[in-house]
Amino acid sequence: MSLESQLLQYLISGLTLGSIYAVIAIGLVVTFNITGIFNLALGEFVTIGALAAISLYAAGLPLIVAFVLAVIVAAVLGALMERTAIHPARNANATILTLVIITIGVGIAMRGASLLIWGTHPYTLPPFSAHAPFTVGGATVIPQSFWVLGLGVVCVAVLFAFFEFTYLGKAVRACVMNRTAARLVGVNPNRLSLAAFTVTGALGALAGIFITPITFATFDMGFMLGLKGFVAAILGGVTNVPGAIIGGFLLGILEAFGVGLIGSGLKDAVAMLVMIVVLLVRPSGILGSLHREM
Repeated sequence: MSLESQLLQYLISGLTLGSIYAVIAIGLVVTFNITGIFNLALGEFVTIGALAAISLYAAGLPLIVAFVLAVIVAAVLGALMERTAIHPARNANATILTLVIITIGVGIAMRGASLLIWGTHPYTLPPFSAHAPFTVGGATVIPQSFWVLGLGVVCVAVLFAFFEFTYLGKAVRACVMNRTAARLVGVNPNRLSLAAFTVTGALGALAGIFITPITFATFDMGFMLGLKGFVAAILGGVTNVPGAIIGGFLLGILEAFGVGLIGSGLKDAVAMLVMIVVLLVRPSGILGSLHREM
């Protein structure tokens, strides 16, 4: 394979990874903008979505039915997490740091439950398309990569339409700008918090389901994916959805090129190095702002 073909292959791999990181980063940014906290358990929803879909499919359900039910399961778990852990703590005037630690604890509990239910075995799903891999410019492209890229595009389009053309989307933006003023005009931040955790749980499940046909799903797969989604959110700016998307794709490309040109040992180190550099050079991210009114 020529150097140009190798570089193109790395770029395709990076865009595929970047789509998943971007979807996870979007979930983190949306939750942060509405609630003021990072849901650091989001990576575990990636795991739950993937493994639930695998179990439902193995039980004999059609792939699309297993897909939908797994997303619903993750969304319900997200809602339960908000109502049983975040909401009571917020009503007890818990600090932001306490709420973030609660999400970490919930994530650890979910990882332990996944280990008990599914064990340490790797699982996979069949590709969504039966088409064989094809070659573009000397690089091999698997059809599932287009499904993953499509997921990112659809998530961005739906979020754009939601924020720009719906009343609830405008209510969310009002809460981001000023939570107190939003309450005064009838917007209920508590309901929006519930909606945020529900939707981001579903987003995490979607990311897990779409990436599973490419890589194996394990009980602990969500930890690093969630961490890299967090890095992508930091990279793009934690208050900025477009920045999260750019951060996700940039992180995926950097990781793919780092692995391809230097070595696989840098696969996880790239994300940490990127986060450290961004926090030192531009803490607000590429498109982010340090200012946020609560």
